[in-house]
Amino acid sequence: MRGNYWILIVVAALGWGSGGIMTRAAFAEGVDVWTLVALRVAIAALLVLVGLIARRSPLPSMLVLRHGFSQAVFNLTIPYVLFTFAYAEASAGFVGLLAALIPLATSVFANFMLPNESMTLRRFIALLVGFSGVAALMLSGDSGLAEGGRPLVAIGLGLASVVSVGYAGAFAKKHAGSYDPMMLTGLQFGFASVWLLGAMFAIEGAPLDISVNGWWLILGLAIAATVVPFLVFYRLLQHISVTNASLVGYIVPFVGLIGGIVLLDEQLQSGIIAGGTLVAVGMFLSDRESRRTPSTVSYQPTPLN
Repeated sequence: MRGNYWILIVVAALGWGSGGIMTRAAFAEGVDVWTLVALRVAIAALLVLVGLIARRSPLPSMLVLRHGFSQAVFNLTIPYVLFTFAYAEASAGFVGLLAALIPLATSVFANFMLPNESMTLRRFIALLVGFSGVAALMLSGDSGLAEGGRPLVAIGLGLASVVSVGYAGAFAKKHAGSYDPMMLTGLQFGFASVWLLGAMFAIEGAPLDISVNGWWLILGLAIAATVVPFLVFYRLLQHISVTNASLVGYIVPFVGLIGGIVLLDEQLQSGIIAGGTLVAVGMFLSDRESRRTPSTVSYQPTPLN
């Protein structure tokens, strides 16, 4: 694989992996959950809309609109909201490890939704190993924070997000070929921004008291942690195999883990080390199985945090 593709892989991983770090930094600036999620998604929707207009994309069909609505619910709204709440209860590295389970959850739904992606014994073992890492996190009681934190709440929110994104990924694979990926991305951001902005105004009010640093972090989340990694990943898929592009998933959790420790003074605790190791082994086993039995269906990237 050429060096410039490795650069794109690292750029996508840094973008998605930095999402948790910027989210926790925004909390420190006093930005509330619904405001953070709504503004992040709305700004991303505007940027993707500009891109669609610039490339003169045709209007979507009713089928693509339905797909976009479904993805807006399961691939964006549920995971973005729940993961953001999870970051209020545990460290960026802790929650990032939960997000690493998304490919494993997708394989479960693919077993029932896609005829050519049945659950193999090796993939089932990878699933057990990965989720044993979650059990290790639960038993340890570690949250990755120096003080406070509710790791069990973070795990519950994170796992619900993983299940939602897993279903969305299998759904997108099932209907691959019936939509333009950038159009689908724009539709899910557009639909989600409507009800998320409504929720923001109803629950937290107008965002009138956000600090300058808070706005910079929101812009960073919208651009660097949302739009850029999506577009970079789509570019990768045009030039390299799905299997090679999936290497992004290996890097993302460690960006959140290392970045949280260095930038936010988060803790690398024994439970996170044990759980993270098991999750990483599960990801590795799943990836080996994917390379042994490659899917013939194109891949739809999902938000990692």
